[in-house]
Amino acid sequence: MNHSIEEKNKALVIEAFEAAFNRRDPVAFDRYWSLNYLQHSAHIPPGRDGLRNLIASLPSTLRYEHGPVTAAGEYVMVHGRFSGFQDRAWVVVDIVRVADGILVEHWDVIQDEATRAESKSGLPMFGDSFAS
Repeated sequence: MNHSIEEKNKALVIEAFEAAFNRRDPVAFDRYWSLNYLQHSAHIPPGRDGLRNLIASLPSTLRYEHGPVTAAGEYVMVHGRFSGFQDRAWVVVDIVRVADGILVEHWDVIQDEATRAESKSGLPMFGDSFAS
């Protein structure tokens, strides 16, 4: 596999998430997501407009942070944290399929972030420190 394509896909996914979730860029969805976008998440309505409308409905305090990103072929996996939209942050692994420079399909695995007291390992689920 061409590693430069994988690096471009990783950068594309991070930029798309930053634009949509953190900057709330109104044209991000048309720029980064396919018109025929397939959504496999249990928390997001179908299609590009389902994601657009969901993000628009979330409070402006929502923040997305990404951690490690890996790519294999046309698939990109991102370990991230969504905070500021409910009492407890979500730690998420997003799996995105990229084709021809656009996001075409998405899956996720979501878990409430554990507190220090709840962490049996004593280590945070995301990053180097506990969120609170």
